Amino acid sequence: MQNAVAFLPRPTDNQVQHIRETVAQLQKSEIYRDYAQAFQTTTGLPLAVRAAGSFQPPLHGAKQANPFCALMAAMNKTCAACLQLQQKIEEEAGDEPKTMECFAGLTESAVPIRLGENVLAYLQTGQVMLRRPSKGKFKNTVRQLARWGNPGNLKQLETAYYQTRIIARRQYDSALRLLSIFAQHLSTIGNQIVLKGAAAEAPVITKARAFIAEHHSEELSLAQVARAVNMSVFYFCKMFKKETGVTFVDYLARLRVETVKELLLNPHKRVSEAAYEAGFQSLSQFNRVFRRLAGEAPSAYRERLHGPTDALAGGRALAHAA
Repeated sequence: MQNAVAFLPRPTDNQVQHIRETVAQLQKSEIYRDYAQAFQTTTGLPLAVRAAGSFQPPLHGAKQANPFCALMAAMNKTCAACLQLQQKIEEEAGDEPKTMECFAGLTESAVPIRLGENVLAYLQTGQVMLRRPSKGKFKNTVRQLARWGNPGNLKQLETAYYQTRIIARRQYDSALRLLSIFAQHLSTIGNQIVLKGAAAEAPVITKARAFIAEHHSEELSLAQVARAVNMSVFYFCKMFKKETGVTFVDYLARLRVETVKELLLNPHKRVSEAAYEAGFQSLSQFNRVFRRLAGEAPSAYRERLHGPTDALAGGRALAHAA
């Protein structure tokens, strides 16, 4: 799981479980379900979200899924080839969407959903062709299937192959751009899920979260929170990480960044004001943390919300001057 998302370079089993739970909540969220339905209806492309490192056919059963790909998924070695392509896409999809072509000439893409500097999940789409299929390409596909074993009903396979949707590169790239924008929204939701944590967490952690929420705008240390819940720093640190999947420092940073995002909904709020109100002690620290967790500069985030104005320019100048 070299490229699986993690809060540490090598995630523990507990952290992987937190990742899967977070992605499961994203999949069930109303915003994802509404967007997926609208995206698939408008573009005619299939869409699925899957956790990073989860190698299973993500578009199987999705609305607009390609019948040819469904036939491929029923063949063991062909399915394995598709999963290898998926793994390769994931390995190369960092900050930007990644598109590759399978052995049969179909295009697949993955758009990363980031949780700070790490990848939480991918929006998956594709199963289309960007150019018309040729008889030669189909014959090569059948030969490859024959090398892997019984290719099945060739007539059914050929019909499904030539019924594969053909989409212009420009139109396909525009659809990926829409997914990139949506991935930013899902990143915010994923961050909020991490902050809220599991409903069945230990009462002492619930108490700690409440204390942090009340005092996050102040200078707040791990020792202060540990004292507030009557635990030693060592055991509180260990338990907090186990229950939430993130360290206290990372949790506090995420909470403050989310607070800044809420404050910046006010078009008259300057970036520097929001940073200090959220509890950041310096603008240089704030800029660094915000970019790491939000994936963009605070000025860019605010500009996306309200557009460039003279009032915002003052906030950006202060933020970058630090």
